[in-house]
Amino acid sequence: MAKKHSPIIESKSQMIERLAGGSKPKDQWRIGTEHEKIGFCLKENTPIPYTGGIQTILEKLQRFDWAPVYEGDNVIALKRDNASVSLEPGGQLELSGAPLEHVHQTCGEVNRHLREVKEVADEIGAGFLSLGFRPVTRLEDVPVMPKGRYGIMRSYMPKVGSHGLEMMFRTCTVQTNLDFGSEADMVKKFRVSLALQPIATALFANSPFMHGELNGYKSYRSRIWLDTDADRTGMLPFVFDEGFGFEQYVDYALDVPMYFVYRNGEYLDASGKSFRDFLNGTLDVVPGEKPSISDFDDHLSTIFPEVRLKTFLEMRGADTGPWNELCALPAFWVGLLYDEAALETAWQLVKDWTNEEREQLRRDVPKYGLQTPFRDITIQKLAQAVLAISREGLKARGYLNAHGENETVFLQELDQFVRMGKSNADILIDKFNGEWGGDIMRVYEDCIY
Repeated sequence: MAKKHSPIIESKSQMIERLAGGSKPKDQWRIGTEHEKIGFCLKENTPIPYTGGIQTILEKLQRFDWAPVYEGDNVIALKRDNASVSLEPGGQLELSGAPLEHVHQTCGEVNRHLREVKEVADEIGAGFLSLGFRPVTRLEDVPVMPKGRYGIMRSYMPKVGSHGLEMMFRTCTVQTNLDFGSEADMVKKFRVSLALQPIATALFANSPFMHGELNGYKSYRSRIWLDTDADRTGMLPFVFDEGFGFEQYVDYALDVPMYFVYRNGEYLDASGKSFRDFLNGTLDVVPGEKPSISDFDDHLSTIFPEVRLKTFLEMRGADTGPWNELCALPAFWVGLLYDEAALETAWQLVKDWTNEEREQLRRDVPKYGLQTPFRDITIQKLAQAVLAISREGLKARGYLNAHGENETVFLQELDQFVRMGKSNADILIDKFNGEWGGDIMRVYEDCIY
């Protein structure tokens, strides 16, 4: 049976209304920040297994008033104050932050979380890396976490792309989730953030290593997404079509193949099957059943474009990074999208970019980062202009911390990247070729939280 209290979908209009229901007045807009991190055993620099490792960390974190969430007998997540700690397929630990009013609060939330994780990880001889991709461990050596949906994805991914398992088990991202005020506001924010997502990828590039060597990319995590599953990834050119709105996104979502149906605590394998069949009551894994709104929400969570629409917009283009960059990402996007003047300035910057140009940026930036050419300039110059827009948007918001600083304080490291023309990835490449002397194990000292 469907989840309790979730209406059965009788018409497409209910799904459109589900997305439209995310619209909020500006004074209710909030910031949700999520970040993943790669765990390792301090003594051997090897991945942390679930039993005796990740499981123990999740149990020990409960001393900080986190409530456990179980799948069967296994603790797989924690909940506290509208935030959660969850488990990614290869044992990456993710904080999904609470909806907060300003980035100073995000800073406090991230800081508290990392202190808590470090305390309990130290007790079992574990640490966490601030990189977008596992620097040494091979795919076959990554432990598999005990979550039903990941088993279905693990089986399906190799059928639809060559890098899907790499995405699941070896990547880490930081993302921010932001609100919209209306359908028109959603469309404008969606278009601006899709166009500028490669700029964020370049600024936050932080995954230059694989198998203990340089991999030839600044953001190998972003490279992986180029060949993961074309049905559910990418730059969504239809978002820029005249007339785009909630209904067109629902049409897109309905044509994305399914992964699963969740019933009675179990994930039923529906990989590759049609949600439209589900709507018609002809999905063979649950014959005669129609989906609920909860099933639609589950399906939306299995779509992975560079910007994802739910009842909010998710910015998905960045590698995870050091502590201060975890706060820089929401600051970057809030400055661009939450001030009307900044949003309009950003739109004027990107509105004449073609689908081909946007796609080319997405393909080139993982390799070349800030040095990616665009028209007659580089992404470095473009990022400088975008940061200036974001800064003005943050200033206009006027949120101050205890020291009287506004949210622009979180852009300082990004400003430094633009001045140097180097992201974290470039700095790590220089270290690997220089002071590390090619010793990749130094990454476990230099990039630990």
